[in-house]
Order: sequence, then structure tokens, then C-alpha cells
Amino acid sequence: MMVDGTRGPAENDAMTLQLLNRIGGARVASVTGGSFEVRSPTDNSLVATAPASSAADIDRAVAAAKDGFALWSRMPAPARGEVLLRAGRVLEQRKEEIALLMAREMGKRLEEARGDVQEAIDTAWYAATEGRRLFGRTAPSELSSKLGFTVRRPVGVAAIITAWNFPVAVPSWKIFPALVCGNAVVWKPAEEAPAVADLFAAALAEAGLPPGVLNVVYGDGESAGAPLVAHPGISLVSFTGSSPVGRRIAEVAGRTLKHVSLELGGKNPVIVLPDADLDLAVDGLLWGAFGTAGQRCTASSRLIAVGDVAAKLLPRLIARALELRLGDPLHPATDLGPLISEQHRERVHARVQDAIRGGARLLCGGEISRDPRLAAGWFYPPTILETARGTPIALEEVFGPVLTVLRADSLEEAIDIANEVEFGLSSSIYTRDVSAAMRAVERIDAGITYVNAPTIGAEAHFPFGGVKQTGNGHRDGGWAPYEFFSEVKTVYIDYSGRLQRAQIDNRL
Repeated sequence: MMVDGTRGPAENDAMTLQLLNRIGGARVASVTGGSFEVRSPTDNSLVATAPASSAADIDRAVAAAKDGFALWSRMPAPARGEVLLRAGRVLEQRKEEIALLMAREMGKRLEEARGDVQEAIDTAWYAATEGRRLFGRTAPSELSSKLGFTVRRPVGVAAIITAWNFPVAVPSWKIFPALVCGNAVVWKPAEEAPAVADLFAAALAEAGLPPGVLNVVYGDGESAGAPLVAHPGISLVSFTGSSPVGRRIAEVAGRTLKHVSLELGGKNPVIVLPDADLDLAVDGLLWGAFGTAGQRCTASSRLIAVGDVAAKLLPRLIARALELRLGDPLHPATDLGPLISEQHRERVHARVQDAIRGGARLLCGGEISRDPRLAAGWFYPPTILETARGTPIALEEVFGPVLTVLRADSLEEAIDIANEVEFGLSSSIYTRDVSAAMRAVERIDAGITYVNAPTIGAEAHFPFGGVKQTGNGHRDGGWAPYEFFSEVKTVYIDYSGRLQRAQIDNRL
């Protein structure tokens, strides 16, 4: 592990942002007047203060969204798409500004932060075109002089609750389709990344989104998120976060029959066969396991080495992992930025230590650095452990730069190992054998499978999501969310001039 320089906390205290909720087109403080601090995980500098919103703030935001919905839902869908087109242009113009703030606020490397914003730009372009593609269907009626077809209609006010690790890309996956379909939105961003959320919302306002159509309330899950999910004025809930929280959201929303879309955890396998291009596999494993310091639901958290491939693969992988540099995410030489908080680093480290006590073999990393240049932030080194099947570290999500190595004697056993976790988000196989690749594609229980690529790398125009405990069947990305954020209405037009009784008058 190598280290580059980091800044001291005094350097950025003068750059503190004072955030306000965005409700009905106005910038307002919380009803209670409370606020919370957001500190950089890199150096503990104060990035922003934001309103600590409560149920009363949620009431105001939902009321404003209902007013916004009355206007927005009547605007033609192509016109709604044009607003998203302009929003994409604003995001493109402000890409560097947003990326710099993202790197500082939640610790994502600047290169990755730029990619996060670019994904939102791509999603805006895609969403703009969907304003002209909210297709219905026609089918022949069983009666003469009668036409049947379907149209898509907006649902109402959508609650959007997003995580901190992709503070622009993931909100765009949800908010843009919701808006194109004609819904209004109340968005609660993660409390770890409200400043970037504010820039995202500002881009939509600058693009001409009418007041009340997008409302933003800041705060934690208990005080702001829970009353938002339970609010009777909410028709849809789209959530990205942990599986335990997702289950609670589904329970609460189910009582009032709200539409719910959940994108939850992952424990993603990478199968490497003996015939694989090992240099390519090592590149992919490093990027998949340690990109965003492993804080991705799609992170490559399990390497399943088949046959004798481990003997050649592991030395290369370990050597490359030891070369990765921890440090300031704004520094171009940095490979891994910090974890999001001290508490999260403690959890990750505890999981690693528990695994070692349980018999796992530590191959690299696993210790918090004592380098004084990292002392102000929450850094954790790239860590590789080898363990047996069925251990907690092999089954449970860690959400940090921790790669677990397991061994299999055959592709069939590797697929069994891949499938023995409760999650099913992303997966990968490295092989030159197309038959082996296709068997993996067919048999791995996951919403996404990559061949000769890591488990990360979703593109805006394809569906994103998983199976089993990773979600409830809905998808973000691509064409899929437009189905979630709209309802099908069937229309019959009878121009016969007489009563025609279906299933009766057309039968002899």
C-alpha cells in the first residue's frame, strides 16, 4: 500500500456551504430550525450544514408536490422530455464543479466522480427521448366497429430515497424517469451527501422544471425518510440502500398499497477459469473490488478461483493490490479514497478481524494505516482474504475494499458458490471458452452478468437491478423504470352506434 498527501482540516473550513430544503420552488429551513453538519471523510473538514428535516417538512414538501403534479402531469410528455434535455446540458456544463464537490463531500476519487456525473448526463439524454416513446399498445377488438388501445399515465407523487455512494448517478436513474412519466417528486438524499444533491436539484431548476415538481428535503432516515415513506400523499417509493431498510420500507408502504421499487445489497462473485486472460482478470478484480473503496452494491467482493488458476492469479493480484495508493480523492495519483465515515471504517475492520479469527487467511491489507498523512480521514487499505465456503465473510456484504477468495474444483462448483448467498445483483466470469461463459450466464442467479469484465460498469440505457434479497423485481436504468413510474390505462372506443356486449354479442 502506498500513500499520497492529504489536506489538513483547516484548508477547507472556509468553503462550508449552507444548504436549505427546496420546497415548492423556495429555499427554506427546517420547520424545527435544526441542522446537521457534513464533514469530509478525507480530512474531517466541514463541507456543509443542512436542515434536519422532520415530518412537518415532509408534509410541506408533499403538499407542494401535489400542486406541482397538477401542472406537470398535464404537460405533454415530449415537452417534459425537453426539460430533461436541458437538465443534461446544465449537468454537462457543471460536470467538473459537481465532481469536485462530490470528491470532497463523500470521498470518491475525482476521476470516478466525473464518471458519476456523466452517468446522470447520459441518463438525461436517454430520458429526454423517452418523452416521445411512452408507448401504448393497440390490439384488435373482438367486436366490430370498436377500437382498443392502452396509454401510459402518471401515478402521482413519488418519494425518492437515495444512497451516498452514487449521489448523482443513482438519483438520475429514478428522478428523470419519474419526471418524464409526469410524476412530481419528493427526494430525500443521503445525509452524507446533501451538498452534491443540492447542485443536482439546482441543475433541474435552471433547466426550467416548474416549482413544486421536484422537492428536496434533507435529514436522516428516522426523522425524514420514515415519515416520507409513510405519508398518505405519496403514491410511489423508489429506494436504493441496504436490504434491512428496504424490508422496512416495503412493510410500511405495503399497508397503503404504494408502488415500491427497491435496489438493495449485493455480494458479487467473479469466477476465474484456468483458461482466462489473467492480466485482464487482475485488472478487472482491482477495479471491481477497490473502485470507490469497495463502497458499491456491485463491488466485486468474491473471487472464485477454479482449478489451479489461483497459483498464478493470486500472486499477481496481491502484488498489484499492494501498489494501490490511499489518499486525497482530489489527488490524481490516488487509487483509493476514504471510507464514508469513522463508524463505517470500524465496521469494515471488525468484519475483517472477525474473519481472521474465524480461520480466514489474510493475504494483504487488513490493518488501519498509521501513516500521519492519513490520520485525519477514514482510510482502509485494499484487503484480500482467503476463506472457506459458508463463512460470514464469504456470505455477507461488507461494503468496503475487501475481496474474499474462495476455491472451486469446477465451473459447476463455482456457480454453486456464486449462488449460495442471499443476494443476486451482479456477477462476472473470466474465460476464453464461450460455452463456459454461456453456462455461467444461464445459471448464475443475478440480475447482471459480465463476461471478461468486472462486476461494475452499468450503462444508462440498460436495466440495473437484481434478484433474491437484492430487490423486489423492479429495475433502475434503461427502459424499465418508465414502467414502474407510470400506470397502464386501457381505452375502448365503440363507434358502432349500438350497445355491444363483450363475450356475449360476438358469440353465436
